[in-house]
Amino acid sequence: MNESLLKVENIETYYGPIMAIRGVSFEVKKGSIVTILGSNGAGKTTILKTISGAIDPRKGKITLNGKEIQKKDPDKILKLGMSHSPEGREVFPYCSVLENLQMGAFTRNDQKEINIDLEQVFNYFPILKERMNQPAGLLSGGEQQMLCISRSLMSRPSIMLLDEPSLGLSPKLVKEIFKIIVRINKELKTTILLVEQNANIALSNSDFGYVLELGRIVMEGDSAELLDKEDIKEFYLGQQDAGIRGEKRWKKKKMWR
Repeated sequence: MNESLLKVENIETYYGPIMAIRGVSFEVKKGSIVTILGSNGAGKTTILKTISGAIDPRKGKITLNGKEIQKKDPDKILKLGMSHSPEGREVFPYCSVLENLQMGAFTRNDQKEINIDLEQVFNYFPILKERMNQPAGLLSGGEQQMLCISRSLMSRPSIMLLDEPSLGLSPKLVKEIFKIIVRINKELKTTILLVEQNANIALSNSDFGYVLELGRIVMEGDSAELLDKEDIKEFYLGQQDAGIRGEKRWKKKKMWR
């Protein structure tokens, strides 16, 4: 069995007096894809921000490769091998696609290797090479998501945190994005922790899953087993009709491809 690359132990995170994460513990095995499922407001984004150093936990311990990282600055955690692709496709809109990618490698000084990684990114997302000199703010939503994932890759991380990679994208593009996520995991041996509302796509493309409700882990197991659980089907996959309606609205509005 693979050893744990990331281990989270009993973390508690607050926004002022409000406890958002309530004693959460979980681990991510090296080389795996792990997903945290939860509805909107369950605390998924807060967990990733706490792990990556954007928010300090009030209690608990987080270890990366055996080193404690809780309350470290985000740039220090990045240098230890963790990158974070945040929710909402946060690109630098007035900078070019290439400049955004270069910012992902700001902690590195091995230019030859950076160029190799840049070509690897363009191999995964050829559209970014076509748009290389275009301001990132002019990209479509799907292209911005590709850019965020690619920028995270440019630090050559051992583990990537992906926050809602399917958010706001068409069903077709969601499938394409997840195919690339799986390729990154298999080809680059990059461990991936992602949080998602789309249980079907997340569990179908991951090894292990946790279910988060109101800041607590309430269920865990192999992804294939969770996908077959009645509770998951009813609470998440039972919302399939809503997803179909969303897809119809998507096509009607002719949003991102």
